[in-house]
Amino acid sequence: METPSNKIVTVDVREDIRHGREPFEKIMAAVDRLEPDETLLLINSFEPRPLYQVMVRNGFTHWAEQTADGDWKIYFRRDADRLP
Repeated sequence: METPSNKIVTVDVREDIRHGREPFEKIMAAVDRLEPDETLLLINSFEPRPLYQVMVRNGFTHWAEQTADGDWKIYFRRDADRLP
């Protein structure tokens, strides 16, 4: 999938989930490091619906797709209407 900037930062948390580790801090650390023109690609074993509201409050929009093997790719991008 192409994003407007084509600058994608990928965070794959499937291994964290498999080992019972909570990936929230890892995800938010990646969000904190994102440049304004970068998109976060989160790869997860399930659709992280509760995360969507957290990201909206932080000024992000998202789109998601389930892969053929059942995993999820969720893209988070800063909402252009909320950029300074």
